[in-house]
Amino acid sequence: MSLKITNELIERINKHIEAAYPGEGAGFLLGTDGDVNDVLPLDNAREEEARHNRFLLTPEDYLKAEMKAMELGVDLIGVFHSHPDCPNVPSEYDREWAQPYFSYIISRVDQGKTVSHRSWRLLEDRSKYDEEEIEIQ
Repeated sequence: MSLKITNELIERINKHIEAAYPGEGAGFLLGTDGDVNDVLPLDNAREEEARHNRFLLTPEDYLKAEMKAMELGVDLIGVFHSHPDCPNVPSEYDREWAQPYFSYIISRVDQGKTVSHRSWRLLEDRSKYDEEEIEIQ
């Protein structure tokens, strides 16, 4: 499976996560069947001292994303977040909070600049992630 996203949406993600640096930036992916139609950048709700390696999206954030998706006629299909100055592979914390069937774009941000994006999907049994290709259009 692959995730399709436009260069414009990747640039919006980059802008958001670079502004959040040295903390983690995060938001939602909105679309259908692996096609990202929009992104919803959100503030990291974690306490200030934990934002460098953790992000939190609140129930209110999920509601806002579901409402935006409904308005656009699409679905909430995933989450994006950054890993400041460390590899963009899912951490154990990421796995504990993840949901199967969602795409998780994790972006590496080194010294305030986005370096790369990778996408992951948690297996249904929650045991591990499989990497999925990102097609930037």
